[in-house]
Amino acid sequence: MARTEQVLVLEPQHELKFRGPFTDVVTATLKLTNPTERNVCFKVKTTAPRRYCVRPNSGIIDAKNSVNVSVMLQPFDYDPNEKSKHKFMVQSMLAPYDMTDMEGVWKEAKPEELMDSKLRCAFEIPLENDKTHESESNKTVSSSTSSVKTELSSLPKSSSTSLDDGEGKKIMEECKRLQMEVLRLREENKQIREDDGLRKRKVTSMGAPHSSSSGMATSTMRDEGLGTRVLAFCVLFFVIGVIIGKLAL
Repeated sequence: MARTEQVLVLEPQHELKFRGPFTDVVTATLKLTNPTERNVCFKVKTTAPRRYCVRPNSGIIDAKNSVNVSVMLQPFDYDPNEKSKHKFMVQSMLAPYDMTDMEGVWKEAKPEELMDSKLRCAFEIPLENDKTHESESNKTVSSSTSSVKTELSSLPKSSSTSLDDGEGKKIMEECKRLQMEVLRLREENKQIREDDGLRKRKVTSMGAPHSSSSGMATSTMRDEGLGTRVLAFCVLFFVIGVIIGKLAL
């Protein structure tokens, strides 16, 4: 009696391709789709069970649903002159409505209830041109990633710069205010010097008896003028230091 036609839709239909190099595990994906209104039991078998790991290798596909099966080829020494003779078979059957034990269902299944599809395996090694292209693509991706990282790293700097602009304006305004203060202090110092010179002339005209007291007054005024200048320069240097510190940050 002829077997029932496979109800599952396989992607790919006839061939599983494994692309090298084969120094590591290579995985191919087999998609099984159940277009029917019934649940379907399936099994995946191979002629080389030691060379492949299949997950899942059996199960139930619900109605109008699909399952992706990962077929993992184990590492081996590839010989391009040797053609692959490995094959896979997807076996399926409609799941009974009262199914409780899937293994028992497979054992009790009648031959006419079983459906199967076969796939062959193909091994492919990338050509030198493909390797070169992949290498260049990797370099391009790496370069693009580096440029993106550079741009991203520059974004915080630009945002911090925009923030510092506001602070810079405040600092400049403060600097201008302090400069005006320094100019005012200079004017006061100049006025003090003029007053000092006037007092000297008066002391000279008044004579010796009052020389000691006028000298003390002159010395006091000089100290005041000197203290004012020192204070002005200290303030100026402090402002310059704050500006340099902000720029360094």
